[in-house]
Amino acid sequence: MTVHHLNEILLIGSAVLLVAVVAVRLASRSGLPTLLIYLGIGVVIGQDGLFGFTFDNVQLTQVLGYAALVVILAEGGLGTKWHQIKPVVPAAAVLSTVGLLVSVFITAGAAHYLVGLDWRQALIIGAVVSSTDAAAVFSVLRNVSLPKRVTGVLEAESGFNDAPVVILVVSFSSAGPVDHWYSLLGEISLELLIGAAIGIAVGWVGAYGLKSVALPASGLYPIAVMAIAVGAYATGATAHGSGFLAVYVASLILGNAKLPHRPATRGFAEGLGWIAQIGLFVLLGLLVTPHELGDDILPAIIIGLFLTLVARPTSVVASLLPFRIPWREQAIMSWAGLRGAVPIVLATIPMVADVPDSKRIFNIVFVLVIIYTLVQGPTLPWVAKALDLGDRDASGAADLGIESAPLERLQGHLLSVAIPEGSRMHGVEVDELRLPSGAAVTLVVRDGSSFVPLPMTVLQQGDELLVVATDPVRDAAEDRLRAVGRGGKLAGWLGGS
Repeated sequence: MTVHHLNEILLIGSAVLLVAVVAVRLASRSGLPTLLIYLGIGVVIGQDGLFGFTFDNVQLTQVLGYAALVVILAEGGLGTKWHQIKPVVPAAAVLSTVGLLVSVFITAGAAHYLVGLDWRQALIIGAVVSSTDAAAVFSVLRNVSLPKRVTGVLEAESGFNDAPVVILVVSFSSAGPVDHWYSLLGEISLELLIGAAIGIAVGWVGAYGLKSVALPASGLYPIAVMAIAVGAYATGATAHGSGFLAVYVASLILGNAKLPHRPATRGFAEGLGWIAQIGLFVLLGLLVTPHELGDDILPAIIIGLFLTLVARPTSVVASLLPFRIPWREQAIMSWAGLRGAVPIVLATIPMVADVPDSKRIFNIVFVLVIIYTLVQGPTLPWVAKALDLGDRDASGAADLGIESAPLERLQGHLLSVAIPEGSRMHGVEVDELRLPSGAAVTLVVRDGSSFVPLPMTVLQQGDELLVVATDPVRDAAEDRLRAVGRGGKLAGWLGGS
């Protein structure tokens, strides 16, 4: 490669990124997951598109796809609130394992008996399309007002189910149907346990280290967090565990730890997540050959219809029966089982393994994802409304934005607290915050001007507070600030926290 070639690549790459960024606005208004637009960009650039660029390196796509999924899962874990998913982790764990297996075998039966695929190909397709996609779920659900339990289950499921489905697809692709199913279940369980254990260990050690060590520049914290998350994946995979589960769990711990410069870290991870999604979906769009898809449209519709209306609802009901979740919430969880990049990336595994008719498997999965994402994504708000489901807490207080910077020599932390619109800290006097001894509001920034507040100063939405807290009370001070932001000055007196 010459410098001239590099210049051309950078020009094309920057143009694709800018088009993709602008396309996000269109996707957000239409309710479509952005993956459809990014896939469309890849198809337009590809060999059947306007530019006729030929790309057929399946193995490279799979490797880059895995790398992108690691970043996407890390971003999803960092952005998931533990207090929201904690009550539903058991339900999500059952749905992403037992429910996944139910969906796999029901979908495989449909692919075999209704479409005519042999059992090996049917099982591969069943495993590939039964996994919900973290990127699609995160992007759609965060723009739809649903009960917190529903959102928590779906987000946790999308983070958990990548691990077992990868094991299933690899097993079916390498050796066909497994004779001893109990050995496969044992392998899945062991890999999940190893991945979870490594994720917990890496996340806890990483969070403790970042809170204990003051780095010389704030820009190093986001880099360190992503390095820890990626390290969790690599450690889990090297230890023959589930690297995908390890990176999600480690990121979940890091995202909910009170780390320095947490909003900056979150923004950095979100930016990397967008780049990973754009690059991955454009690459997958390049890999597909549109003129070859005609014969696979009908099989994709049939399999997708059975998956959406039979396999997914059955898996949800079978998994959530012990948890006594209302039928309306089960219905929306059934409809919100969104597919995206994960199934398409997993569809490259049989191609690399030289499974017969693997290109047809890829094409069916590609068409299925496109059609049913077009159907499910935009209609999700309508289905939620029809089921009379909405987040009844949505009208509550907005959470505070708190950024922490360590003051190593003073053995303390400087907390930057932004009071958003709707926060119940609006109208509270500084003295009514009742911060623990060792923490104090030292400065208020309002309308571009700053001043030292008095105990009687009334806080307003849009204010930014600078709070100095010593190390021993730093966590308590942040917890108190968040409690007042959610419950007002009486938080803690009336049963709130």
